Amino acid sequence: MILPKIRDKRLITVRRGGTLSDEDHHLLAIWAAECAQHVLHYFEAAQPNDDRPRRAIVLTDAWVKGEITMKQAHMTAFIANAAARDVAGAARFAALSAGQAVAVAHVAAHELGAAAYAIRAAIAAAPDDKKELARQQECQWQRDQLPEKIRELVLDDQRLRNDICWSVFNELSANPLQMKK
Repeated sequence: MILPKIRDKRLITVRRGGTLSDEDHHLLAIWAAECAQHVLHYFEAAQPNDDRPRRAIVLTDAWVKGEITMKQAHMTAFIANAAARDVAGAARFAALSAGQAVAVAHVAAHELGAAAYAIRAAIAAAPDDKKELARQQECQWQRDQLPEKIRELVLDDQRLRNDICWSVFNELSANPLQMKK
């Protein structure tokens, strides 16, 4: 579960009764796609002939530019998630990250799913004695990519939803090996 039972109005667009501007919604989608892109190589190494997660990332950008509809982006999330069923470990989490990134078009709060799955991909790819370091480095890399305009929103969202995102955003995670799907 990545989405909370009670949705944060800051992550709901103004036209749906929240406070999120279209510009900030687009920034969230771009950041989520960057997170997914950063770990996509894990999927592509395992499935070099499967472009579903890459297409999801590309279509995230297309949605931001107004080239596809929210519904088209939303449907692409299911396609990227289907690619995850064919693999395990880092490759699976990378595909799920791509699916979450394109799903931001439908529900802005999926931005944290893209980031959390990307962190899980980095952890899964790391040797046992480097998993915590991989988590910290991926989390810091993501935070370094955050546009200033949405930085506080995303960092607060990480704080609020860390528990339902496998605690990957903690400064010091208890045990990343115990994280479940």
